[in-house]
Amino acid sequence: MRQERGRYDRMTDPTGPRVRRIIRPDAVLCGEETGAGPTFVLLHAGGERRQVWRPVSERLVAAGNRCVAFDQRGHGDSEGGARTLSACTDDVAAMVQAEPPASVVVGASLGGLAAVAALTDPAVAARVAGLVLVDVVPCLEPARVRRFLASLGPLGAHTELVEDILAQLPRLRQVTAELDLPVLLVHGDNGSSLTDEDIDQLLRLAPHTTVRLVRGAGHLIAREQPLALAQAVIATTAAWR
Repeated sequence: MRQERGRYDRMTDPTGPRVRRIIRPDAVLCGEETGAGPTFVLLHAGGERRQVWRPVSERLVAAGNRCVAFDQRGHGDSEGGARTLSACTDDVAAMVQAEPPASVVVGASLGGLAAVAALTDPAVAARVAGLVLVDVVPCLEPARVRRFLASLGPLGAHTELVEDILAQLPRLRQVTAELDLPVLLVHGDNGSSLTDEDIDQLLRLAPHTTVRLVRGAGHLIAREQPLALAQAVIATTAAWR
């Protein structure tokens, strides 16, 4: 990973969440923060943007936490191109290193896999209290992933990124097996991208993982069942710090 993580700026918006920027070597990442207390770094899925986390953040903040959410590169207001997992991974590392120690990283789909990859850096892992994976695991079968994503609509500009991620899955599985952090997997039961075998494989790789089911949600749980997602995160992560 790049040694230069990027510079971070905070700006004040009196009408809403506090505006955040991280200046990377090739892009400016735009985000927002709300609340005060233990920090949650929220990483959205591919094709989404940071605003999807707002209902989740409201619940987490009401429980006494602080939330930080960025548009990933090539999404929303952030610059840059999202063509490789390594670029997203370095961005996540920069986000985590800009936050206080003992942050909890919550990653949905692309965000979850980028978070796993970022944790290969001991300096990043040392600042993280635990990892929440939202309807994603590194134990995926590429052909099934392609079929699932195709069912959601054309991949368009994200095809190159998807193929790069699929090529990285063996490495991500190894990283997951070596994680010395608590892990929470939150998955849906209605159109989820995961199978029972996917979850079983994750538990074999990381036996310390807690699994929570959110009923009535598919792959995009933050959008479909944000309150249930927030409740699962609060209930499980309270003891991590």
